[in-house]
Amino acid sequence: MMLKQTNIYYGWLIVVALFLSMSLGIGTRQGFGIFVDLWSSEWKTNVSSISLAASIGWLVNGLAAPILGHLSDKYGPKIILIFSAIIISISSILVASSFNILTLSIYYGFLISFSTATGGPVGILLSKWFAKKRGLAMGAVMAGGSIGSLFFIPLLTFITLNFSWQLAWIVMGSFGLIVVVPLFIIVLKNDPSELDNYGTNKEGEVNSNIVEEGPLWVDKWTKAYKSKPMWQLSLGYFVCGITTASISVHFIKWAISQNISPSEAALSFGVLSGVNGVSVFCSGYFSDKFERRHILGMVYFVRGIAFLCLLLLSGQGALWAFAIIGGMSWLATVPLTTALTSEIYGYKKLGSLVGFINMSHQIGGAASVILFGVVFDYYGNYDLGLWVGVISLIIASIASISIGEKKFSSRFYNKPINQTV
Repeated sequence: MMLKQTNIYYGWLIVVALFLSMSLGIGTRQGFGIFVDLWSSEWKTNVSSISLAASIGWLVNGLAAPILGHLSDKYGPKIILIFSAIIISISSILVASSFNILTLSIYYGFLISFSTATGGPVGILLSKWFAKKRGLAMGAVMAGGSIGSLFFIPLLTFITLNFSWQLAWIVMGSFGLIVVVPLFIIVLKNDPSELDNYGTNKEGEVNSNIVEEGPLWVDKWTKAYKSKPMWQLSLGYFVCGITTASISVHFIKWAISQNISPSEAALSFGVLSGVNGVSVFCSGYFSDKFERRHILGMVYFVRGIAFLCLLLLSGQGALWAFAIIGGMSWLATVPLTTALTSEIYGYKKLGSLVGFINMSHQIGGAASVILFGVVFDYYGNYDLGLWVGVISLIIASIASISIGEKKFSSRFYNKPINQTV
């Protein structure tokens, strides 16, 4: 398809496509908590059993991340993202036919979770299209996840309460098939060299004219694990997984335990997502101006304060304090971690590296989902799990701030030959 000459840099069209994809993928995963109480009642099972299906999903997602990352390094991110969007959409519709934990584990725990492990392909694509504004572009894409949660969680709650939970999943899958998949096929290009007489951005040349390098850039992903930053980034993301997975699955159930209605809890999570939409965009923007490690460390610290609110406050006060403060940090770790990985270790094995870091995130998430379910079934509340979140977030904040960004990042190791997007 030929695209008309325009002054808009083509990379921003790719950002729009990925934005909508993130709204579907993250909206699907963050919306899981809406159905926990309903499924446990309908299928006559407990919270721990539902948590197991979600935990399988987080674990599968983590194991899939390096696989999809490696395939993207080898075949390019476009084809991986297209097939992933197709599988996510069809599998979301199939969830509507679930009738027990086993079927839910197959459709959600395996198919959807495997296909949403696209951190590597997305990181490769944005790193090749953006240099100077890399953090801003990644932040804009992740804002799609926030907007997806802001839009889809209240919508899915409304459909579930007024119609059925099956229809909610059918709507989600249909959005992917009708909107995301065709957009990916038309818009996505692996790198600027695939452009056909499209022209360049007035702000500068496309990324192919940049010479970037750093002291830790690798041609084998195993070499990255011989250096400290890879472990620091992985530790932070492990904690990120602990704190986001536990909330996405158990937040509605926590609210019910505080005598808060599911609809109000869903609304508050929507507000959290709206706040995060602004936050993740701003964190990406400011990370292009300052050291990313400082902003990443601050994000983990702020999330720790949000978790404290759930422990020290109660009822609606805790709910809305968490929504506002938690929203300031929720998905902001993603663009910062991906950008730091690309600048410290380069692009040759970026898909694999981002995949392995995402795997640490999902392993933490899988463990926390089970932990929170067991804690609730045993104690009748989530306090112990929330304290684990607070302590681990303090550790993640320290680990992130300690990254030697000025020593190892290509942003400081040398400067681009040309000023670029």
